[in-house]
Amino acid sequence: MKAIVLKDKEEPLKIEDVEVPALGEDEVLIKVKAASFNRRDWWIQKGLYAGLKFPIILGSDGAGIVERVGKEANKSWIGQSVIINPALNWGDNEAFQQKDFAILGLPENGTFAEFVKVKFENIYPLPAHLSFEEAAALPLTGLTAYRALFSRAMLKPAEKILIVGIGGGASSMALLWSLAAKAQVYVTSGSDAKIEQAKSLGAIDGVNYKTDSWAKDLAEMAGGFDVILDSALGEGFASLLDLASPGARIVFFGGTAGNIPELNARKIFWKQLSVLGTTMGSDKDFLEMLDFLNLHKVKPVIDSVHPFQDAEIAIRKMDDSRQFGKIVLKVDLNLISC
Repeated sequence: MKAIVLKDKEEPLKIEDVEVPALGEDEVLIKVKAASFNRRDWWIQKGLYAGLKFPIILGSDGAGIVERVGKEANKSWIGQSVIINPALNWGDNEAFQQKDFAILGLPENGTFAEFVKVKFENIYPLPAHLSFEEAAALPLTGLTAYRALFSRAMLKPAEKILIVGIGGGASSMALLWSLAAKAQVYVTSGSDAKIEQAKSLGAIDGVNYKTDSWAKDLAEMAGGFDVILDSALGEGFASLLDLASPGARIVFFGGTAGNIPELNARKIFWKQLSVLGTTMGSDKDFLEMLDFLNLHKVKPVIDSVHPFQDAEIAIRKMDDSRQFGKIVLKVDLNLISC
């Protein structure tokens, strides 16, 4: 089969011929129709991610058609269109993942291939209102944002939410989830164009965090926030305590801008704030996310769709974070000549 292989850190993504994965008894083989990039793939290529191994087939997100099933899987799934849950081995505790939790695409080979194998428990019917490309844009970032907003921050209708750093896959999904939940959404970004794009999708307003007065401007614009979603941390995190309303929940799932600075903890206890960490989500979160998606007919934001053979070109869009939404690969072997 054809696959996009990363041979080593700082190497380009290249198409190679590899063996079709052999199935275990509880596994299924998916013929991938579309896959999408996550920031995780970019960090792995840069050699800045835990547990690196090479060569590796990247890709956590994918959608396709069941080709074969192991002995313990239901054969009625063969030929069915499915979406893949990339969260592997969450465990029995909804509060946190177990020690052998993993994400598809490292250490196990991922979805940037003609075929990918996953456990039977990790496939779900393709939502009827989504194309393969739209479905492939959903799993990792959709699950991360869904758990952050609903399982952790317990977002409610009419609450005001601030999404810090709009534009990436998780933040764009958080915007869509929040709007479907009838929350009042505000955003920040380092790009005025991304703020305008968020507003076109339904955000009320936003500010550019590159301005010195961004926190003051937000406070004047919206007052306080009931929920604040962040994936950057860094020096700006201290200002989130001021922007949080009494009883607010600040939830974060990344730290691309560095560590949390020294904070005035008195603001946290006096305002009864909750500071919540989260990552990915459980099988229950994934199922509830799909139910919510199907109820509200949410469609992920796609920045661009690229031919399978242009994977290296596509991932370079992440170098300066110029994308808004997900970067998708269309896996059509009829269009590949190599």
